[in-house]
Order: sequence, then structure tokens, then C-alpha cells
Amino acid sequence: MKTSQENDIKEVFEYCIDKINSKSPLIHNITNFVVMNSTANILLATGASPIMAHSMEEVREIAKIVGAVVLNIGTLEPSWLLSMMEAGKTANKQNIPVVLDSVGSGATTFRTNAVMQILSEIKVDILRGNLSEIMSLVSSRFKTKGVDNTMSLTNEKENAIKNFAVERKCIIAVSGESDFITDGKISYKINNGHPIMTKITGTGCGLSAVIGAFCAVRKNELLKATAAASAFYAACGQKAAEVSNKPGSFFTEFLDTLYSCNKDDLIKVFNIEMLIEK
Repeated sequence: MKTSQENDIKEVFEYCIDKINSKSPLIHNITNFVVMNSTANILLATGASPIMAHSMEEVREIAKIVGAVVLNIGTLEPSWLLSMMEAGKTANKQNIPVVLDSVGSGATTFRTNAVMQILSEIKVDILRGNLSEIMSLVSSRFKTKGVDNTMSLTNEKENAIKNFAVERKCIIAVSGESDFITDGKISYKINNGHPIMTKITGTGCGLSAVIGAFCAVRKNELLKATAAASAFYAACGQKAAEVSNKPGSFFTEFLDTLYSCNKDDLIKVFNIEMLIEK
């Protein structure tokens, strides 16, 4: 059954943006070397406060005081995996949302096994990745060469992702031409964004951090907060591409759009579908 629930997500979006800008939630990122700077700037432009900390000596302390924990396996090391486990377990004890970005899952056994270990030992609230990364976790039949995503979302894949979300008791956010967000029972498709976003390293990682910020201020409705964050992020990309569709200047414009964020203008371009299992 398909129905329009844009107004519901718009309301959550407005609430989250206002709260983020007034409260500036601290978001703990154990993320990769490639995107630390861009992720921090994306969070700052959105109104949140980033902290990048992966040392075992401090992750427990930090994870106790933040609004959300974002784990990103982009440049994974065994010691970082241990830090991620400690940060995630600490967040679980404090009822703090945990976002896991499965960068490059499926490319190597180490990456795929690391994600599965985290999912097995930590309550991950939101698992995010592109379609090939997520499908590498859903089924061993799917292989990927890394962060590139040339796979198309089909009904068969949607159903497999929904089943995996139910099995793992988490929300799954799949980035692509349309973003697909599901908890296995209720799903959203976000039909915003622009192809130029795929030409910038770290836009997906930035989305995971922004999802963390939205979930930090809307802990009681994580699915809607994830959908709202995705719609906001994609719509900002769409608006920024109207000014520049070249990678270097686009990223600057994208940061400016996240920062200036005219809520009414963004809401006008939101293109959201909601699907509910019968």
C-alpha cells in the first residue's frame, strides 16, 4: 500500500532543524581519515557539534555525553574496531542512538565481517550504506568493488532489505538515486538529490552524521528522523546543484545551503513516498 505522508516528515524535519540549531547536539564520530574534515564541516553547517575520537582511552567517556554515536568503517583498523565496539556498547547503556555506516562492505572479508560483528554485539539503530554495501550484508551472493554503487533497487532487493531490518531490529537507510529507508514494516523513498553528489568524496558519510544529529534530537521517532534527515540532505544537494553542478564549487554551495537552510524553500522540493506493509 502506498500513501503520501510528506506532511508528517516535514513536521519532524522542522522540529529537528530547530532543535539542532538551538541545542547543537554533540555527535561522536569514529569515522575514516578521508572524510573527517568534510563530516565535521557538514555537521557544523547543519547546526550540530562534531567530535572525532577513536582512541580506546577516551571513547567510553565521550560516548556517555553525546547525542549520537556514528561508526564509519571507511579506513578500518583492528584497533578502531575495538574502539567502535566500546563506543557502541556505552551508547547502548545510555540509550544514545547508534548509526553504522558500512563503507565498502562486501569489498573485503575484513570489512564485511566487521559490520556483522558490530551488528551482532551492539544495538545499531540505523545501518546506512549504498545499495551494494547493504546487499553484501543481506546476502553473500552480492559482491562489490568498494564504495561504488552501480546496482539498481528492485522489489526483490527491497523485500530482502526489509527482512534484514526486521531480523536485525534496526532501521536501514540505503542511499542511491532514490534513498530507501525502512524498519521492515514502514518504508520511505526520498526522491531528491542530484547526481553531482556522487562525485564528491564523503557525501554519504556526511549523511550518516546528519542522521545521527537528527536522531539525537528525536530519539522517540528514529525512523521518521532518519527519513527527515535524508530528505533534508538530498534537498540541500538538489538546491545547491541549481547554483553549481561542478564538484569543487558544488561542495562549497552545499555547505552554504545546509547552513542557510530556508525550511520553507526546502520543504517545497521534498519528494517523499511512504510504503506500509499490508
